[in-house]
Amino acid sequence: MTISFPEPEVAALRGGPVLGWGVVGPGQIADDFTSTLHANSDQRVVAVGSRSADRAAAFAERHGIGTAHASYEALVADPAVQVVYVASPHPQHLEHALLAIAAGKHVLVEKPMTTSEADTRTLASAARAAGVLAMEAMWTRYLPGTTVIARLLADGALGTVHLAAVDVGWPHPLPVAGAAPDRMFDPAQGGGALLDAGVYAHWFARFATGAPVTSRTTGVVSGGGVDLQSVTVSTSADGAQAVATTSIRAWTPGLATIAGSTATVRFTDHFVFPASFAVHHGAEADHWQEPTGLQGRQGLVWQAAALTQYVAEGRTDSPVHGLDVSIGIAASLDAARAALDTAVPEQDTSAP
Repeated sequence: MTISFPEPEVAALRGGPVLGWGVVGPGQIADDFTSTLHANSDQRVVAVGSRSADRAAAFAERHGIGTAHASYEALVADPAVQVVYVASPHPQHLEHALLAIAAGKHVLVEKPMTTSEADTRTLASAARAAGVLAMEAMWTRYLPGTTVIARLLADGALGTVHLAAVDVGWPHPLPVAGAAPDRMFDPAQGGGALLDAGVYAHWFARFATGAPVTSRTTGVVSGGGVDLQSVTVSTSADGAQAVATTSIRAWTPGLATIAGSTATVRFTDHFVFPASFAVHHGAEADHWQEPTGLQGRQGLVWQAAALTQYVAEGRTDSPVHGLDVSIGIAASLDAARAALDTAVPEQDTSAP
């Protein structure tokens, strides 16, 4: 058995339609997004907005952006801005996305789209009512390798999928007395592993095995009430199971797998980033090598190209990671956090 790999189903980075992008929240992820947008595509950020005029001006200077706004309201009112990239901390995503939607702008909202299923539904309803495209920035779904795997799954190249496993762990030092507050350990700021690394793991589980109908989560929460790590086992309607592990206490390699009745996909690089993978069948394996040369967060550019193409096609939802998928992921994260009861002192909920 030899796998014939399909071509990646990605939007053109150059030579296609172009939108004027505005950035809300000039932090690190927005820096990386804007850098790869300008270096690797025809897309351009034309304005940035922040409540700090100095931060907005510094971001604009770093990236050669012509307009820096000292408020989000001014950014979304800018006629040169057609789509707003919401890169603020995730508890603020709903507020900032609704502001842009009300101004008639399309939105690319960093993941998680919001911090709850209810808020994600609110955002989705607003976008649908306004007739604009709202898309969660689940950039991994738009990478070339992921599109190849999606086609293999759709074509039945793995047979019937029975199991998937995925891990995402990036350690964060625990806060010490006298240190500056760390958002990752503050429940009020959406801290914890599930709303950070966990959104990737729960997305991949759903991507590989389908929407879960049952799930069970165990894990560890901090004395401050945020989840430090967890393991979720989910089962889809056809009985396929996925194990999603996430942590802000430990580094994990991110070598995700999807196991079918005739073949298994195993990533050979961290699945979140532009990655290569192998398809194993018996003692043999076929290898797919990432062809673009883009590395790490340079891959953020693919989601922007996809959104631009969808807008040009008149779409108001992503055909591969639509609003209903984002709502489903938010529901999975809600269920996992509820199972951990993040208001209790540090405990290992896997103990009998």
